[in-house]
Amino acid sequence: MSIFRSLKIFTVLFSIKHLICAVCLLNAVEGPSQNLVRNPSFEFFKSCPKRLGNFDDDLLFWSIPTNGSTDYFNICSAEMGAPENFNGRQHPSFGEGYAGFYLYAPDDYREYLQGELTNTLVKGKKYRISFYVSLAERSAFAIKEFGILFSDEKLYMPIKKELSKRQLYKIKDNAYNYLEIGCSNFYSDTKDWVLVHTQFVAKGTEKYLTLGNFKNNNRTRRFKTKKETKQGSYYYIDMVAVNTVDTPPATTVLDSGSLELDKTHVFPNILFPFDTFQLLESAKADIKKLFILLKNDSSLQITIDGHTDNVGAEAYNQQLSVHRAKAVAAYLIRLGVAPHRIKWRGFGGSRPVAANDTTYGRQRNRRVTFVITRRPTQY
Repeated sequence: MSIFRSLKIFTVLFSIKHLICAVCLLNAVEGPSQNLVRNPSFEFFKSCPKRLGNFDDDLLFWSIPTNGSTDYFNICSAEMGAPENFNGRQHPSFGEGYAGFYLYAPDDYREYLQGELTNTLVKGKKYRISFYVSLAERSAFAIKEFGILFSDEKLYMPIKKELSKRQLYKIKDNAYNYLEIGCSNFYSDTKDWVLVHTQFVAKGTEKYLTLGNFKNNNRTRRFKTKKETKQGSYYYIDMVAVNTVDTPPATTVLDSGSLELDKTHVFPNILFPFDTFQLLESAKADIKKLFILLKNDSSLQITIDGHTDNVGAEAYNQQLSVHRAKAVAAYLIRLGVAPHRIKWRGFGGSRPVAANDTTYGRQRNRRVTFVITRRPTQY
């Protein structure tokens, strides 16, 4: 499907306002180093998912390269919703949608997802690929590696087993770049989203990426998590990103030279997934920058304010916002800031900075802000 035709479909399905917000979301999530993956967090769909195995029919810019039945979940759906679904419970890491697929199953059954990049990668340039995963609760196994296959052309093989090298070599006139990301233990977390990432040098032929397990069952390193189930290894996946490594990071409000006292600032990378207060790794990086500033000047104090969107009861959102502020405060204390220098509060959804009628707006409102003040000099 051409880009023009895809955008035409997109425009029919969404208003101009949603289209503008979609562009803002794609840019805002990844910051100055542009994410080259189209529709990286599975937010923009042709239709709200209503049945299993309809991943490639429901989503824009995503497909499946085999006859496996990869799944798409979105909170808009009663049948394929979130957080509750047929294989467990998980809130989206970003926005309102995520994907799910089997990376290990009986008889070497496999599922994959295939995404399109905005441009072919530049030969010799260094890139970073990352995505978030969470093991579904009903899985019997956790695996140790994720495979990433970049290709010049879009893949399709009429099989339901692993995409092995033998199968790939049957497809002529296509160039590949295969990567594997391993874990020191196993990817077994069923509660939180785990960041999976690595860096690589492009061959200059990478236009599409395929994620999954490219090994058969005998070669797959796995750990049995449950004894009384025969289900395979099913993972949720969200926010797939390919970024250039050599793009210099943007100056943020956390730089000591530009940070103003007695003024409200927003943590640029602390935007919580829906209904959660767990800190992602990107959030911890922001807090560490702030810790250095507080460490170097013991006269500074900080007040941390948590916020939510308007989804849910006011009393619940108030409590959730307090938990979000407290999570930031607890991490600062863990790093070494004295507790008496930190205050935290929650405002629920009473202080939105964006409209709550869009995914982008709700994501911006699920934030944490802070104010740095200096203790009065004692005479």
